Amino acid sequence: MSYRSGPHGVAAVVLGAGLLLSGCAGGSGGEGGSSVPRTVNDKGGGGQGRAVPGPLAEEQTEARVVRPREIPSLGPKTRSQIPEESRQAVVVTGDAPDSNRAMLVLYERDPVEGWRSVSDPWPAHNALKGWTDDHRQGDLRSPIGVFGLTDAGGRLPDPGTRLPYDRGPAFTLSGVGFEGEPLAGSFDHVVAINYNRQPGTTPLDWTRPLGEGKGGGIWIHVDHGGPTQGCVSLPMGRMKELLRWLDPGKVPQVVMGDVSSLGR
Repeated sequence: MSYRSGPHGVAAVVLGAGLLLSGCAGGSGGEGGSSVPRTVNDKGGGGQGRAVPGPLAEEQTEARVVRPREIPSLGPKTRSQIPEESRQAVVVTGDAPDSNRAMLVLYERDPVEGWRSVSDPWPAHNALKGWTDDHRQGDLRSPIGVFGLTDAGGRLPDPGTRLPYDRGPAFTLSGVGFEGEPLAGSFDHVVAINYNRQPGTTPLDWTRPLGEGKGGGIWIHVDHGGPTQGCVSLPMGRMKELLRWLDPGKVPQVVMGDVSSLGR
């Protein structure tokens, strides 16, 4: 897939033991409501009684309903934001509202069994000042929410993703991060997070449907060893794994925020 040309400058990185419900239908009793079999004398009377089956009892049945597994760390409000058609979720859980360290876990959804993790927790970084549910340009916090993942790109060749991939020199980054670490190579591979952007375009596209003040250019990109301005970052090897795993046919979403916010 080719993209229309976007702006030449890179966007600043402002960036589930199902519940068992059982019920029994009791067997019908014999005469007088007793469920004990009737007895009659043997022919000629006076002998030992023999058991004769009473009316056939209705077989006991047990209804078993299994609720599909949910992603365990997510509360009902967060779960409700994941589209019904989505079968892949990248869950990024921050340590605390003001923490810039997080863990990322990949989940897939089976239509019957529900969600299951398909990766170990991967260490990640997020924005310097942590998380917010009202992201603003330059606030140095990562936005909390559920967002689609539809587009990728980078300075280096496509490592084998099924997402549209835009390669080019505009993904070059230089300078140093908040802890003095070099930023070079951070955008070698990126996945655009559909926060305040137009899905289906290169990650470099500068369209901001919510307005410039709500920020944008929020990506998952290669980790540079320190906090970001708003993005989520992963080590290079994990970044390649993520790109190869993402499948647009499964409508992947990123679910991101601090642990308390995602638990709502």
